[in-house]
Amino acid sequence: MKIVAIGDIHCRVDTTDLISKLLGELDHSFEVMALTGDLTDTGLPEEAEVLIKQLKPYSIPIITILGNHDHESGKSDQITSMLREAGVTVLNGTVSEVGDVGFVGAKGFCGGFDEHMIQPFGEAALKRFIRDSIDETVTLENALTKLQHCQHKVAILHYSPIKATLIGEPPELFPFLGTSRLAEAIDRHGVDVIIHGHAHHGSPYGRTPGSIPVHNVSRFVQMEHTGDPYCVIDL
Repeated sequence: MKIVAIGDIHCRVDTTDLISKLLGELDHSFEVMALTGDLTDTGLPEEAEVLIKQLKPYSIPIITILGNHDHESGKSDQITSMLREAGVTVLNGTVSEVGDVGFVGAKGFCGGFDEHMIQPFGEAALKRFIRDSIDETVTLENALTKLQHCQHKVAILHYSPIKATLIGEPPELFPFLGTSRLAEAIDRHGVDVIIHGHAHHGSPYGRTPGSIPVHNVSRFVQMEHTGDPYCVIDL
């Protein structure tokens, strides 16, 4: 399967030709489009409507998750409904199968990496913050168990599961750009590839401790490192 993956579209009400500029007319060999969140710029339904109109010409399955920007205005449920009504598959701790490829998707969250993961200790506010990180990871892991019989598996996240694809961002921001809890969960179950966005100034590629390939498909990262605003995943 040939997948075109892109993240951080940040569609606004005035960017009515953004998708055609980013993707143009896709090669007919592409079988799936995967979007890794931040579909809208400020989480407004009006922005989602503009994006949906631009996605309509693409006849291949489109699979996505929401990003932090899509939650900004408190309208994430409405945006999800709009996308699904338009035929876009929105994953949120859920799975979707296209042929022999299973897709699992979750937004993910912050929390830090490896020995520097933030622990749920101290003030209640910090405990709530890390509880959200743990809950998001549990949601992802529960979904992964539903893909045991798929020949190939793809994990779609917004936040990064590893530090390597954040290189280029200020290190002080790393704990707010992802968490290795996500990588631990995925390594326990295994997928062929992980894609994420969110880190606009990060790096395009890395691997989990379990050696699963990870691609930062943020359009800004891909453009800087490859010259194209998208990443091609071949399974």
